[in-house]
Amino acid sequence: MNIIFKIDTWQEIYYSLRNNKLRTFLTMIGVGWGMFLYVSLLGAAKGMENGFDKLFSGFATNSIFLWAQKTSIPYEGFPKGREVHLNLSDMDMLKRKLIGIDYISPQNARGSFTGTPGESMSRNGKSSTYSLTGDYSVGNKISEKKLIFGRYINDADVSGNKNVVVIGEEIYKNLFDSKKNENPIGKSINIKGIFFNVIGVFRVKKGGGFENDQTAFIPLSTYTKMYNAGEQIDLFAIVSKPNVNVNSVEEEVKQVLKNKNKVSPEDTNAFGSFNLGKEFKKLTGFLTGMQLLTIIVGTLTILAGVIAISNILLITVKERTKEIGIRRALGAKPAEVRNQILLESVVITLSSGLLGFMFGIFVLMILNMVTQGQDSFPFYNPTVNYGNVFAAMAVMVVLGLIIGMIPAQRAVKIRPIEALRTE
Repeated sequence: MNIIFKIDTWQEIYYSLRNNKLRTFLTMIGVGWGMFLYVSLLGAAKGMENGFDKLFSGFATNSIFLWAQKTSIPYEGFPKGREVHLNLSDMDMLKRKLIGIDYISPQNARGSFTGTPGESMSRNGKSSTYSLTGDYSVGNKISEKKLIFGRYINDADVSGNKNVVVIGEEIYKNLFDSKKNENPIGKSINIKGIFFNVIGVFRVKKGGGFENDQTAFIPLSTYTKMYNAGEQIDLFAIVSKPNVNVNSVEEEVKQVLKNKNKVSPEDTNAFGSFNLGKEFKKLTGFLTGMQLLTIIVGTLTILAGVIAISNILLITVKERTKEIGIRRALGAKPAEVRNQILLESVVITLSSGLLGFMFGIFVLMILNMVTQGQDSFPFYNPTVNYGNVFAAMAVMVVLGLIIGMIPAQRAVKIRPIEALRTE
């Protein structure tokens, strides 16, 4: 392949492309557009994936939220419409019977998802109604709070029935002097006539999560005493172990609870649930499908562009028949003629791909700048795996060589005498 290192070779390619500017430009559009689609769409799909990862950061995505409702089927002498309840003892029973469970967080709440009214909270004459939740320390592992002051509830708070509270940022702004960045840690607020020491303040990112910053969290044991809730629990947040099917865990949990509460196995209404793991799997499957579709569309577009290059080179060979005949008559070997055409095909293909790649990266940079700080839109840091890009470039070059063989072989078959007679 000494032809690659000859200046004459590159000069000939340059003059050939320069003399057919419009045709060369239109030929390059096909491959360049294919690479642009490949890079920009793949990067955009990755940006969406990063955005959803950021949106769900701090959440155990293999979790299930389960609550008790009413039966819909009569069973073992019990009528339909019977209320069933979750109890604190159910937590130990579930962990003992189901090895697929990693940990469980019980919660009781007023306001929010329960449909009950919230609780009045006041300080220094300022008062408003907010959601109140009794929680365990493990609850922060399932839905991690972004703390701007202090800490979250710990095991000592729960075991000691302590009057401590972690409040949302909106509560902090209403009850404290947030403009002066007042530190609320160690100060008290009044909840249901009881003074609670503030131990933490959390912030909820805009557009993300299942919580809001108008919620206060206290130890579950303290909540139980305040409302005389006994063993009754409103909600279980259950996290499955890694590599365990979260759907199977959901069904097994419901079956164990149905057996314990004498509920028909066919009753689908007795226990309600939200399977975050299932929904998250659907989302990741959608994003994977988008990336696969992007690769297919980009590859087919690139292939179409490379075929167009072959067709253009066939026309070029026909136009240069006399020139090729003269070269052959002066002693040019068939391999030299073939390599010249192949090299021209690769140059056009690679140049088109590089231009499409650079334009695609430029568009991704613009998208990144436009979407920075937009927490409400799940799009963040669109990037492209350069390994995939180099693989696409390699495929382009190979396709350029393969498709280029058609006009190259046509050029080799030209006989010098017949070529010189061509007008």
